[in-house]
Amino acid sequence: MARMSVQKQSYGALNNESPLTEREREILRLVVKSFIQTADPVGSRFLASRFPIGLSAASIRNTMSDLEERGYLDHPYTSAGRVPTELGYRKFVDELMETAELTPAEKLMLRSEIERLAGDTDDLLHKSSRILGRLSNLLGVALMPRLSTGVLDRLEVVPLSTNRAMFVMSMRGGLVKTIMVELDSHLNRKELDRVVPILNERLSGLTLEEIRRTYGARLRDIDADDNGIVRLVLDEAPTLFSEQAESKRVRYGGAKNMLLHPEFQEPSHFRNLMEMMEDENVVIQLLEERTGADEVGIGRAVISIGSENSDEKAEHCSLVAARYRMGNSIGTIGVLGPMRMDYPRAVVLVEAMAAMLSSRD
Repeated sequence: MARMSVQKQSYGALNNESPLTEREREILRLVVKSFIQTADPVGSRFLASRFPIGLSAASIRNTMSDLEERGYLDHPYTSAGRVPTELGYRKFVDELMETAELTPAEKLMLRSEIERLAGDTDDLLHKSSRILGRLSNLLGVALMPRLSTGVLDRLEVVPLSTNRAMFVMSMRGGLVKTIMVELDSHLNRKELDRVVPILNERLSGLTLEEIRRTYGARLRDIDADDNGIVRLVLDEAPTLFSEQAESKRVRYGGAKNMLLHPEFQEPSHFRNLMEMMEDENVVIQLLEERTGADEVGIGRAVISIGSENSDEKAEHCSLVAARYRMGNSIGTIGVLGPMRMDYPRAVVLVEAMAAMLSSRD
């Protein structure tokens, strides 16, 4: 039986008891798998009749009781069935879940969408989050890379009117930053064609962070131009070459999918989700803290479950996320949903999307 290997996070010793027996591992796997599919507490009779595991309902019931005592299962209300605990889900995703695969049609669809939107990073990430949301029935989340680590490939100045222009900074890997500027004098196309190549000669190949730190020494000896472009760059460099606002880095897709899950029929859970989505700094922190460790490779899924998430608004949620690379810059793509999510499916979708975004370099 093929098991899926995902990037593990160290969250402390959740359970220091002896390892599970093979019977306990199999029963836990089936309980988690069944509960993910049905959202109903799983009983021993259900497992005995549904799966050819060669055990009586009584034997299964005893094993489930042992798993409950060890903290892997819970016994809700007066139901005869069990449900996984946070610890049970963690054991499942680390050791017990099977490998999932995308269908050929899904692979083709992902590849064609990525290729079609290759020239527009913002649309690409928005579309990627929507695709993940649709295919997983969860909330797709895409985080734009930090521009400060991006290497400037080309700077363009596009006239919009006689004294208004748009600076377009294209980074290696496809990232683009645009900013509108007002000029004190009328634009002279001939002077613009002279100055912009000089700016590119001095600045291209540097990260935005390097440009912010050294722009003065690199540009002060350039002859002033009639348009005032050089002076504007010198005066406004901290703004022109700054990191984009955090509120502009997050893209969502499939928020309505959350209403399909019984967990979010609970008003407090749904309210927490909505508040979290409105505070994008919380979402950024959740994504970056789980995928930001040095040992987490590009395109490798990381799973955080319930209280492993740093914000209490996400304590009833699970997050599956992976980093992708655009040039020198790193972003994050993932899905957010209830702890009762199809983890194998979420992992294969997130890793496939991260790989395709990274392959655009």
